[in-house]
Amino acid sequence: MDVAKPHAAKTLRTFALASFLNDLGSDIVYPIWPLFVTQVLKANMAALGFLDGLGEALVSLSQAASGYLSDKLRRRKIFIWTGYFCGGLSRLGYAASSIWQHLIPFRVLDRAGKIRAAPRDALIADISDDDNRGRHFGLLRTMDNLGAVAGILICIAFVSLLGYKLLFALAALPSLAAGLLILTRIREQRPDGRRVYKGLSIKELGPNLRLYVLLNAIFALGAFSYSFLLIYAKGAGFKVVFIPVLYLVSTATASLLSYPFGRLSDQIGRKPVLFIAFGLWVAVCLGILIGRNTILVAALFVLYGAHKAALDPVQKTLVCELSPLSFRASCLGGFQMIVGLCALPASFLAGILWDRMGMSAPFILSLALTAAACGLLVFVKERL
Repeated sequence: MDVAKPHAAKTLRTFALASFLNDLGSDIVYPIWPLFVTQVLKANMAALGFLDGLGEALVSLSQAASGYLSDKLRRRKIFIWTGYFCGGLSRLGYAASSIWQHLIPFRVLDRAGKIRAAPRDALIADISDDDNRGRHFGLLRTMDNLGAVAGILICIAFVSLLGYKLLFALAALPSLAAGLLILTRIREQRPDGRRVYKGLSIKELGPNLRLYVLLNAIFALGAFSYSFLLIYAKGAGFKVVFIPVLYLVSTATASLLSYPFGRLSDQIGRKPVLFIAFGLWVAVCLGILIGRNTILVAALFVLYGAHKAALDPVQKTLVCELSPLSFRASCLGGFQMIVGLCALPASFLAGILWDRMGMSAPFILSLALTAAACGLLVFVKERL
């Protein structure tokens, strides 16, 4: 499903603006999400881990389904604007919740909104080539993070004035605006009706892509949610009012570095940048195990932002390049499904280990899994 080249720049700009708006809304919520769940709704760490892991697992399932359907129907747009609307509506549900169990259906709706991701990424890959695909995904990630920075600043400025629930309700508006933007500004070519989608078999993926999916699944088993880092920072002595600031530091770092890392991957290859991403996560884990000095904690959030900047755009770019051309959305959705399904046990297990064995236990496990993922990445062959 190719978009005519004269429209490529407009399409990219529209997606970039929609990404900015959606992440603005999301990140009004994210910095205070773990505090809202544990302090306002009185959930324990295991419940927080369950909610976060459930969310990531649902992301994976929604992306796999939308990727398959997008390739089958040869439609991208409907999944994208619907996904943005789901995200906006879910925040209204968060605002109405009075116990943590009430969050479950709205968490489902929120993360089901990720049906937009695989079709959108496939469309971005379609309008790109090998020389600019990394920077295009990097640009999209930069706009995600710029929106997140704006959202965090709004969160910091207004959480004390408005309270959690009213702030969550206002956070719905940018995502609803993003959905309207896609609905009105993206033009999609009609399918010609000649190609029959037969589905994608495992054999068509090839051993190279299968190995890449496996190593990312192993890494994901130890890559529990950011909520644990925020709770760690609170335990290290940071007051509640400063927790969103740490999240801002992390997100601003990711915003500044996502495009450069994407561009770097166009120049030196995807694998070296992925090794950098894994190495930065190792540094975060080791820093947490060393101690709780406040300066060190702040530095760890910078490293975490750099890790996300290196990982997110390049991870998707390599999936696109290792996938059969006609099945890009299916492969992207399947990849996110497998990685996301690993997130539920990852965050849930991390919460249990934290509660029963102490803060260090989940980070030690993550170090071991990251080392295994790096070992397997050595054997992946790029197609550049």
